[in-house]
Amino acid sequence: MAEPAELLKRLGVDIDAGTLRLALTHRSYAYENGGIPTNERLEFLGDSILGFSVTDALYRDHPDLPEGDLAKRRSAVVSTRALAGIARELGVGEHILLGQGEKLTKGNNKASILADTMEALIGATFLANDLETARQLVMRLVGPLLADAGALGAGTDWKTNIQELAASRHLGNIQYQVTGYGPDHARTFDATLLIGGTAYGKGSGNSKKEAEQEAAEDAWRSLTATPQGASPQGAAAGA
Repeated sequence: MAEPAELLKRLGVDIDAGTLRLALTHRSYAYENGGIPTNERLEFLGDSILGFSVTDALYRDHPDLPEGDLAKRRSAVVSTRALAGIARELGVGEHILLGQGEKLTKGNNKASILADTMEALIGATFLANDLETARQLVMRLVGPLLADAGALGAGTDWKTNIQELAASRHLGNIQYQVTGYGPDHARTFDATLLIGGTAYGKGSGNSKKEAEQEAAEDAWRSLTATPQGASPQGAAAGA
């Protein structure tokens, strides 16, 4: 495990050693070490603080936006992909305590694990300090996303969004290829989204639904970043 002081410096908060270790303890590690507590309760707590903080900021900063648009922006900012991106920028992965199976499959770079750990760190910040400190952390983390309307995506249901986008561009039928691996207590799923036989997005998660949603989000962002009718591979080739 990397030096925790460096992670706290990047986060800009103080968290006691015990609470920080708990926030970084993935269930795969807990299972292999006698069933010690995992970070899942802190993740549950942090998810609520994250959602409230983002909702409050959006409500105050966009007084003219209707509820539907506010919900879409919040969904994009708190998505697995967005949180995983923040975690990668902070180098959170190198600090996560993982079981051997997750280490072998590079669990410290999986979007679902990174996003869950970020939520746990937010929960740990609240427990070790107070709500305002946790809220300020959230704003530092997601502030750039909140300020970038173009990065906020298409809405709350990525599978529906990608289906509508693919239909509007006549790209072909959508298919999800999902594989699962790992023990029952720590199952992980990888999904690849195919449109007309071409791979457009990938995702991972603790359930098939989560993996498919992440793959759909990945595909939506890829398609909206390329010219209409072009595939990601074609765009890359022309770059």
